[in-house]
Amino acid sequence: MNFSEGILKNDEYAIYKLRELYRQYGYSHYKVSKFEEYDLYARNKNFLVSENILTFTDTNGKLMALKPDVTLSIVKNVNGNDDAVRKLYYNETVYRTAAGSDGFREIMQTGLECIGTLGLYDVCEVIMLAQKSLSLIAEDYILDLSHMGFLTGLLEQAGICNEDTEGLLHCMANKNKAEILTYCTSRGIAADEIEKICLVTDLYAPLQEALPRIRPLVCGEKMEKAYEQLCSIQSMMQTYGNDTRIYLDFSMTQDMRYYNDIIFRGFLNGIPESVLSGGRYDSLLQRMGKQAGAIGFAVYLDRLEFLPTMRDTFDCDVLLTYEDGVRTEAIVQTVESFQRDGRRVLVQPGQTDMIRYREHVHLSTQETEGQNQ
Repeated sequence: MNFSEGILKNDEYAIYKLRELYRQYGYSHYKVSKFEEYDLYARNKNFLVSENILTFTDTNGKLMALKPDVTLSIVKNVNGNDDAVRKLYYNETVYRTAAGSDGFREIMQTGLECIGTLGLYDVCEVIMLAQKSLSLIAEDYILDLSHMGFLTGLLEQAGICNEDTEGLLHCMANKNKAEILTYCTSRGIAADEIEKICLVTDLYAPLQEALPRIRPLVCGEKMEKAYEQLCSIQSMMQTYGNDTRIYLDFSMTQDMRYYNDIIFRGFLNGIPESVLSGGRYDSLLQRMGKQAGAIGFAVYLDRLEFLPTMRDTFDCDVLLTYEDGVRTEAIVQTVESFQRDGRRVLVQPGQTDMIRYREHVHLSTQETEGQNQ
């Protein structure tokens, strides 16, 4: 970069680094409108991070909404009915309530979407970019994977009916074995099937270690397909050299009306909630009349405020103070001499505890007079 990264806040720094990453893999920048018709979000509220939507009435009488999500806008406006694969990234402001917030906030968000006839490479590339995105922000991260196809296949084999699936997935998301037992027993599910569901719910391990542990549970075409895909992802991540920080976590579930395949979340040490979320959402495109696949993720930049600063913690390199009577020309000359060395200089009439600096330099009238003789 041609500018000083030290002037950027965490979210601004992340935007520039992530944009550079996505462009390296051929993703094109995509710009969306600040608002859409409210109906788009009302019909897909379960897809949103927050159901609270900021609305207004347009001059033509239509109810509009300041966008709480970028993916829905992209899917709405991108043609998904041909063989092309569109790879797009965005830096956008969304308007939503954040965790612990009493009102709406403007939240900067960056992410990418891959839409079209997707192959294994496309899916693995997105997962790899999610992992690289986390690593660019902080060294200590984890990317958790789950697979909705594996979970729904497991529940179908256990005899869980469609109307009961969502309730049981909610129990699994809470890792509440007692609740799972009660839920399944009341529906006449066999004890060995309940045991499998509890085993999958408890599982949390690096993907490479987890795959052999779930292999004996695989039964039926849906689970077999999902297992093979997880194995392929593990193999590809090894090829990328990025497989050690990927964990399998089947307690991570999503709405089946939208997600039908791989889902994932990214976590950074020091932040209590996920900073990255994504997955494959072919079902969303089908709901919107488009016959294509889609996978993507978003990075929630507002959550990076919990991190220590990602760069320099000093306000300046040199705090320059001066006595009364010091010539202005002497101050200017001193400032420029430090700046020629690439150091940041802050001039103050006196020292203060409010400023963080590496070095303190004080100019006295005696010193400056001696310099000018």
